[in-house]
Amino acid sequence: MLSLIRTTTRTLAARRFYSTAESSPGLKLDLRTQLMNEVKAAMKRRDTNASTTLRSILAEINSAGKAVNGDLSPSATVSIMRKAIQRRNEAALQFIEAKRPDLAEKEQQEVELLSKFLPPLLSIADIDAHIKAVLDTLPSGTDPRKASGLVFKEFYIRVDKSMVNSNHVKERAQALLNARG
Repeated sequence: MLSLIRTTTRTLAARRFYSTAESSPGLKLDLRTQLMNEVKAAMKRRDTNASTTLRSILAEINSAGKAVNGDLSPSATVSIMRKAIQRRNEAALQFIEAKRPDLAEKEQQEVELLSKFLPPLLSIADIDAHIKAVLDTLPSGTDPRKASGLVFKEFYIRVDKSMVNSNHVKERAQALLNARG
């Protein structure tokens, strides 16, 4: 009788203790988690445009994470988001030039959706303050060409690259270096 009863073994899958819900109301979620939550909400609302746009961004972030063999830093994630917004703005301009306002409007809606997740950029006054602080640390007899490289290097050590527009930093650094003489 006992030989008729067969014992079967079953492998148990490891549980994944990961939640996209906020653990406390005051805690700010990382960008990837915010995007996943918004994808879920868009799917519940049956908003296909939003869910498709957000899924494409998540795919880009996951792909970049796999390329570096690990999790991306928050600044790299924000950088990917900014590049995606820039691509969509450029596409909208091309659609307008091609007399396709319907597609341009779709791209603009995607830009508005993605812009909600980005942290604000530093203002020009904040950029100036950081550059002036860096300039104060430089020796007075520094060659202007070398000084600009040193200024950029030290500036980006102090300030996260995803929090500033690099063109504004370049313009302001050149202006302040020229004013310094």
